[in-house]
Amino acid sequence: MHIEKIHHVAYRCKDAKATADWYREKLGMELLFAFSEEQVPSTKEAHPYMHVFLDAGNGNVLAFFELPESPPMGFDPNTPGWVQHLALQVPDMATLLDAKLGLESQGVAVIGPTDHGVVQSIYFFDPNGHRLELAVPSGSPEMVEALRAVSSGMLEEWSCTRRPPRQAAWVHQAEFAKTAP
Repeated sequence: MHIEKIHHVAYRCKDAKATADWYREKLGMELLFAFSEEQVPSTKEAHPYMHVFLDAGNGNVLAFFELPESPPMGFDPNTPGWVQHLALQVPDMATLLDAKLGLESQGVAVIGPTDHGVVQSIYFFDPNGHRLELAVPSGSPEMVEALRAVSSGMLEEWSCTRRPPRQAAWVHQAEFAKTAP
């Protein structure tokens, strides 16, 4: 099997139009498609929905479902809010900082920028409570290769111990991150 790319990622929303408008106004994403049915095509379940698809750039698509006859949407209470998020890449640090100022000027609370060693990020929430990240790669090719080289071993160690392996700890240590392998 050969996966070419992610076709789309879908989330639930409270209001499809308000969500599409927010993503257009705040992040510049245009509405690509909208589908609405009384019945789910794959399961044949009677369940009216509105399904919208937004252009996330470079052939990437972000989709949302509004489900008016379902109980109010919620989030996994056993998972911290910072875990489940969608990260979108921007081209450079200037764009990231401009996005932060633009979002804040529109009343969106923004965390960051946060230096992850190989990525700089800002974080904020959409009107549905989904956490979003805007990220710009900032690591050197050598840093990225060093991370790739230790990743399999780290995953294996984690699998056995459920304790954080330290082979890539340098990434989150700002004083070392820019000079690490």
